[in-house]
Amino acid sequence: MQILIALSKKIDRLNEGVGSMLSWALLLAVLICTGNALIRYTFNNSSNGWMEVQWYLFAAVFLLAAPYTLRRNEHVRIDVIAGRFSKRTQVWIDLFGFLFFLMPFAGLILYLGAPYAIHSFTRQEMSSNAGGLIEWPAKFLIPIGFALLLLQGISEIIKRIGYLRGLVDASAFDKHAKTPEEEIEAIRLANADKLKQQDTGASE
Repeated sequence: MQILIALSKKIDRLNEGVGSMLSWALLLAVLICTGNALIRYTFNNSSNGWMEVQWYLFAAVFLLAAPYTLRRNEHVRIDVIAGRFSKRTQVWIDLFGFLFFLMPFAGLILYLGAPYAIHSFTRQEMSSNAGGLIEWPAKFLIPIGFALLLLQGISEIIKRIGYLRGLVDASAFDKHAKTPEEEIEAIRLANADKLKQQDTGASE
């Protein structure tokens, strides 16, 4: 089991690294999108190539950041019912979802997406738009993204099993960000401290 836990940590580091790099891709996409808009409205000119670059970057962020999102436990989920159960029961629910929904779905998309991308590469497909770009790099994002998602799913399964066996702490897969309730409470406390400081200053 320790070997699997070590493998899980390596997968986590891989997708953390990919997620960090994608933050720059997102910034670049925003800058290109802004530049395209300024040029279009200022000079009444546009470039299909630059438009497609920003589409490719957004596609990269969407597809390649999914494993990072799963790693951070930030994916969309419904905790209205599951949140009332014990931690062990929640982990069993996660395991069920990973094994019977995430892994088969990601595996199917990888199975179908890889030949789709390879076919595009062998034909050196180009965009049908004037001045457009080659298409196969964007299409390869599909199998790469879902391969990374499959790896992260394996990592999450290992961590859940490790938790059930008492070998992994829940902090290894719990959500890192604050809940909306925690954010509201933090704002309330900050405002209370501010009012207290103002009252103290006025009394002096």
